Amino acid sequence: MNLRRRSQARARRLTSDCLIERRVHTFQPATGLWNTSRETALYPSNRPISARKAADAARNHWSIENKQHYTRDATLREDASRIRRNPGIFARLRSFAYNILRFNQSDTIPQDRHAAALGGLEALSDMNYYKER
Repeated sequence: MNLRRRSQARARRLTSDCLIERRVHTFQPATGLWNTSRETALYPSNRPISARKAADAARNHWSIENKQHYTRDATLREDASRIRRNPGIFARLRSFAYNILRFNQSDTIPQDRHAAALGGLEALSDMNYYKER
């Protein structure tokens, strides 16, 4: 099946498009002011969906992006990693460390990470790794 036929077959499976318009506020440190811009995003769907469900799905997607991916990058500098051999293994180790820090969070994650690094094995042994049911 050539590329054109595949894209036509995919287009037939899509039943609706969700168009989301949003205002984005970006802080400009140089001026101390907030700039406002508008964005438009188009999300294809393979089944009919209500506006409320589409909005909830978009918010849930961005909450994951903002809560987990951004903090993993900011705290563990994941995007700056230069590991080229088996990067998945180190990504899992970072996820494991991030989840333990999040589970034992007392301050911010960077402060907890710093405290765990300074505390050595004693700090690691004081951490909780699971919930008892």
